[in-house]
Amino acid sequence: MSIDNFEITGLTDEQVLQSRASYGQNKLVFEKENRFLDALRSLAKEPMVILLLVASVIYFASGDYGDGIFLAIAIVMVASISLYQDSRSRDALQKLKDFTQPHSKVYRNGEVIEIKSEELVVGDSLIVDEGSTIPADGTIIHSNDFSVNESILTGESLSVYKDVTNDDSCIYLGTTVASGLAIATITAIGNNTALGKIGKSLEDIESEKTPLELQIGNFVKKMVFWGAMVFLVVWGINYAQSLDLLDSLLKALTLAMSILPEEIPVAFTTFMALGAWRLMKLGVVVKQMKTVETLGSATVICTDKTGTITQNKMSLARVYVLGAEKITNPEQELSTEEKELLRLAMWASEPIPFDPMELALHESYAQNFPLDERPDYKMVHEYPLGGKPPMMTHLFENSSGNRIIAAKGAPEAFLDISNLTEVEKDVISNTIIDLARNGYRILGVGEAEFDGDKYPKKQQQFTFSFKGLVAFYDPPKENIASVFEHFHEAGITVKIVTGDNAETTEAIAKQVNFRGYKKSISGDDLMKLQDDELQECVKETQIFTRMFPDAKMRIINALKANNEVVVMTGDGVNDGPALKAAHIGVAMGKKGTEIAKQAASLILVDDDLAKMVDAIAMGRKIYTNLKKAIQYVISIHIPIILTVFIPLALGWLYPNIFTPVHVILLELIMGPTCSIIYENEPMEKNTMIQKPRPFSKTFFSWRELMTSVIQGLAITAGTLTVYQLAVSNYFTENTTRAMVFTTLIAANIFLTLVNRSFYFSALTTLKYKNNLVGLIIGITVALTGVLLYIDPFTAFFQFESLTSDQLWTSIGIGFISVIWYELVKAIKRSR
Repeated sequence: MSIDNFEITGLTDEQVLQSRASYGQNKLVFEKENRFLDALRSLAKEPMVILLLVASVIYFASGDYGDGIFLAIAIVMVASISLYQDSRSRDALQKLKDFTQPHSKVYRNGEVIEIKSEELVVGDSLIVDEGSTIPADGTIIHSNDFSVNESILTGESLSVYKDVTNDDSCIYLGTTVASGLAIATITAIGNNTALGKIGKSLEDIESEKTPLELQIGNFVKKMVFWGAMVFLVVWGINYAQSLDLLDSLLKALTLAMSILPEEIPVAFTTFMALGAWRLMKLGVVVKQMKTVETLGSATVICTDKTGTITQNKMSLARVYVLGAEKITNPEQELSTEEKELLRLAMWASEPIPFDPMELALHESYAQNFPLDERPDYKMVHEYPLGGKPPMMTHLFENSSGNRIIAAKGAPEAFLDISNLTEVEKDVISNTIIDLARNGYRILGVGEAEFDGDKYPKKQQQFTFSFKGLVAFYDPPKENIASVFEHFHEAGITVKIVTGDNAETTEAIAKQVNFRGYKKSISGDDLMKLQDDELQECVKETQIFTRMFPDAKMRIINALKANNEVVVMTGDGVNDGPALKAAHIGVAMGKKGTEIAKQAASLILVDDDLAKMVDAIAMGRKIYTNLKKAIQYVISIHIPIILTVFIPLALGWLYPNIFTPVHVILLELIMGPTCSIIYENEPMEKNTMIQKPRPFSKTFFSWRELMTSVIQGLAITAGTLTVYQLAVSNYFTENTTRAMVFTTLIAANIFLTLVNRSFYFSALTTLKYKNNLVGLIIGITVALTGVLLYIDPFTAFFQFESLTSDQLWTSIGIGFISVIWYELVKAIKRSR
């Protein structure tokens, strides 16, 4: 029965434009703060900006206008870089938000189309079904077994059944469809809806910070604290020696600037936002940043069968009538009894079908019955899909009082509620096994008779006459075998969790070379296990059949108790709790309900599990590159801090080798390196053949942190060696400063190249495709040349142009202070 049978025409394009002109767009609009001003306010609280501002004011106060102007320009540059990165992150997240905007089905110009929910207009004929979130207010004009959860408005958690006969036959924006289907005429959109009038907006909910974000925030706060402590100590020492308040304050500010790792929070935000945007371009929508963090740790994927492993293209494959001695292919000539079985199966389906099996049954009915009875009958009662095993029953009646009571569902559901002999039960069971071995999905079909209008409370209270079986074939996706192999190579275990029976699931699993297809457990058997037994069971079992929501939850909790990081795929209303409970809930973009999409943290746009391989690879890459960036920041900050502090603390010949001007110059050169180069790094070739990284509360292991510290100390040793060489050769302070600065810049460039991988050699990573490496290094080299060899800049920064020997000595020592780590990597590879 198509929607045409309800004589719904929908709006024309002209009527849509008129309605939009009168009532506007379907958006909730609330007063929001200016994002640019928010970013500026946030920037004004940054410790580095505050330090720069103070230093600039001190320079101006002491009459050193050149340095004061430079630091004022530096403030603008730091602010511009921060605002640019913030803008990139916001743009990426806005694109993500636009991409995840919900869609709605409406009837326009005589056909059903799908549009963005914000394009709905008053007067539209809206179709909503199980699992969808209602996008506007409307009045029901047709419904099948329709119930709605209105807790967002009423606070009542129980679903409310609604139809045209209800006193309140309206649907409301923000509520969710718990069951059935309805067609409604839209009466209010946007702020004029019930939800809009009471001013609730899901956008107003502030997102919580992720564990990694908190770790990085705490790290930066600690550095700020220690920077403040060292600042006070150095200020006190300098003031005690010189009794010059402003000069001692500037020297202390120099050290404080060198300690602050302000690049780290910027790098985190940039990596996560752009990472989510890159995933979106792959067809994977990430709803929460913490998902990007967790992806690289996934150890187990629990996947549905239908539509995930298979194509979700249900075609009617076989028909079996009870009492017949054959199973028939529906493409052959069907007997009268077989046609009657298909007719009954159609009546047991929804009048407006949306499930692939029901669509196939309606199509088969249309092919076998030229005279369409559907417009003559009206549904008078319905029992939704329910029970264990599940079934559903529909009651139709025509104007003459003829009644049809048809049911379909899991064949096992009929065995105890039908008048079947033991022999017939055995025949049915054997037929089910024969069909399931071919990978068919099987439904039992039954018919009942009932007089009167006081229907039983439960459909199982009818006495059914079991009519036969209809079997559907949903072929596996062509790429699914290779997808499973990729997961296996990445050290990730795949488990099939399905509502289908064991035989059908095993047959499909065998067809795609799924590992562990021979061992399975049913939902009922699983529920009988104790927690410790279940934990052992989920280790050894890869296929879980006849699953229901409670059983799925137990599987996820048992896997989590085994310290697994669990990915759960789902598409239905009942998958919501399991999707929320998993570390990463994955909803299907096409066949997934809105409730599933809301509960999930990630959406596969094309329902393609292969995209999860890409997502996990991207998650591993983002996490690895972020670690590289932060390790780089730690390594390069240590020599700046110690080069400023040690000559001052030990009373060397040139104690103030760097001023705030030099420190901020180094910061401006290094900042783009970590945020731009490392964010754009490609995935290393061994990324997806490694085991998932441990899911822990610590971002860095002790070994990783010590690697960065040792690298930083080695660079410090190099810069201080150059310092002492210059002093021992009686070079001037400006020449010494220029040599130390050049050594740091050279070390920075070589560290960038060496740390592109902590396993492969720099010669290997030079082949990686990252055009920004050459660009940023080229700019750095050119800028250094300008500072050293163009007089106005050389004089301003208190440098001296270096001779070729001085230049190559600085570059060479900078190279040696970094390149030693290549030997460490070579030892790693040899092991």
